[in-house]
Amino acid sequence: MPRDVPLGNGSLLVAFDHQYQIRDLYWPHVGQENHAMGHPFRVGVWVDNQFRWLDDDKWQRQLRYGHDTLVTDVKLHHPDLNITLEFNDAVDFHEDLLVRRLNVTDDSNNGRTIRLFFHQDFHILGNEFGDTAYYEPDRRAIIHYKDDNWFLINGGIVLEDGDAGPGWPPTADTKDGLVVGIHQWACGLKEIRNLEGTWRDAEDGQLSGNAVAHGSVDSTVGFELKIPAHGARTLYYWMAIGRDFESVARINRNIRERGPQVYLDRTAAYWNLWLKKHILDEADIPHEVLHEYAISLLVVRTQIDNGGAVIAANDSDVSSDVRDTYSYMWPRDGSLVTNAMILSNGIDLSRKFFEFCTTALTHEGYLLHKYNPDGTLASSWHPWYRDGKKEIPIQEDETALVLWVLWKHFEQFGDVEFIKPLYRTLIRSMGDFLSAHRDAQTGLPIPSYDLWEERHGILSWTVAATWAGLDAAARFTESFGDAELAARYRKAADEIKAGADAQLWRPELKRFVRMINPTADGKYEIDPVIDSSLAGLWQFGMYAPEDPKIVQTMEAIRDRLWVKTNVGGVARYENDRYHQVSQDIQNIPGNPWFICTLWLSEWYAATARAKGDLQKSLDLIHWVVDHALPSGILAEQVNPFTDEPLSVSPLTWSHAAFVTTVHAYLDAKDRLQKSGALSGG
Repeated sequence: MPRDVPLGNGSLLVAFDHQYQIRDLYWPHVGQENHAMGHPFRVGVWVDNQFRWLDDDKWQRQLRYGHDTLVTDVKLHHPDLNITLEFNDAVDFHEDLLVRRLNVTDDSNNGRTIRLFFHQDFHILGNEFGDTAYYEPDRRAIIHYKDDNWFLINGGIVLEDGDAGPGWPPTADTKDGLVVGIHQWACGLKEIRNLEGTWRDAEDGQLSGNAVAHGSVDSTVGFELKIPAHGARTLYYWMAIGRDFESVARINRNIRERGPQVYLDRTAAYWNLWLKKHILDEADIPHEVLHEYAISLLVVRTQIDNGGAVIAANDSDVSSDVRDTYSYMWPRDGSLVTNAMILSNGIDLSRKFFEFCTTALTHEGYLLHKYNPDGTLASSWHPWYRDGKKEIPIQEDETALVLWVLWKHFEQFGDVEFIKPLYRTLIRSMGDFLSAHRDAQTGLPIPSYDLWEERHGILSWTVAATWAGLDAAARFTESFGDAELAARYRKAADEIKAGADAQLWRPELKRFVRMINPTADGKYEIDPVIDSSLAGLWQFGMYAPEDPKIVQTMEAIRDRLWVKTNVGGVARYENDRYHQVSQDIQNIPGNPWFICTLWLSEWYAATARAKGDLQKSLDLIHWVVDHALPSGILAEQVNPFTDEPLSVSPLTWSHAAFVTTVHAYLDAKDRLQKSGALSGG
């Protein structure tokens, strides 16, 4: 199930599903720990003795972000209840705090009493063991805790003339007459003894008032609003998170004194300000593309931990058959996402990423498979032992691309003081490893695991990335006056390209192949499958995009991997079985992926010589916009028949690729304008 609207500040990430239920809640790191584990935090409405949760199919939903900000703008209408709910939700940009503003409109001709219920289904630290939920009477709040993970849930309403209120007045230090405190509550057990949880208790409109529960627990809080015919009332809900009682009590106190609206307003203003540093000139690009560009930057930011880890995806519904997730930092994904942030002037985020990689780097100069958000080594399926001998369990592109994007950072920002301490610890260490970890006969990198996490060999993508890493190392060492070392790195890069010409280019196929593998007789087994990742051969600079060999390869990708349904898009490779929907391989070689479609768009931009060439790039950019969720979220892939998101959603890489491709399009447009090519057809 996709996460239609993620909200975050780099330490707290809250993700809502398509029904506008919280399904993932990560803290204190983006991607670690998940205190919801995909279990829905429900919201329900009681009116005229009818009750509906937000997962009811009759809700008419519009799930979007506010303009250029990480504050939601969500509208829900239920025809049976005859009410409209308008949500503005935000994770505060500074505090670990979720604030929700709910405006409730009675669309009937009669004034009515409406009760709103918010359910919390915590699995603190990723499990349901040993949690406690209790009602805290001084603050009229519910608190959940386990160890040093504390969650305080509270809310309030603003009384208007004639309102009865919940039975207590606003305190003297409360902002704008807000009456703080939950009106109803229940703490109870779930997932044991056939108990579903306290949310069932809410369905008659009245909670039990049970004040404490421990073990596998949940809680529900309720608020009552008296609304005149065609009138509206507002309530606020908030969740404060901290390491102890005092931490969450302090946040709750500040909200009471300043008012919850302040936190919504300041968060909206912060993200508006943040985007001004990154946004493009509106005159250069269609409005709908500019909107998706802004959304993509914001979504990427929600998936980056403040410690520098760029997390691939945080959709807990998608887990592998061995119960693992995407909530890790792959250095490859991190490098490509960081490149997008560099292109959009994101110097601070890129610095944090390189600091993370420097800490993670082994003494031998390579990065391992993937890392947890806190910097520890993550799970891996790569063995240290293969074919009777020790083997380094790496994907070599993950080391090389960090060097490649570090040079991009240096080119963009001229960040000499930042680069200086990385020269020996990162640049030379990685450069030495990449130059040495090669086959003496061919010059190509020693076989490693591929970018798709599926196979082992010498991949064209990895070869191109390794060349790019060595090219970056040579440029750095030249810049720092180390001519001898620069010559060694340059020689290694030249030998890699020569090896690619000799082994990866197949004249009989008139294109490059995605992979070769050495055999016992000293020859190579050829993998002829057309794979969109062959785009890496020009993306990282080893070949020019207009090189005839690249042109033939990219045309093969376009012709063979385009999905021939009404959905369209570019598949990953021929007969891609990951989340495979159809076995009609001739027409549907695989599901359409956003990044693969964007790679083709980027190539059209890079090779554009006339207005029509540039339009091909823009058409594919529009394809991405048209296939995004209404909120702007991009999944990993979509169903080739229904266009529904498949696999994780959002995928950070998808949004980063959109940003990168838009820049490629604008660069091409600028180039053609200067040459006068856009004045004609």
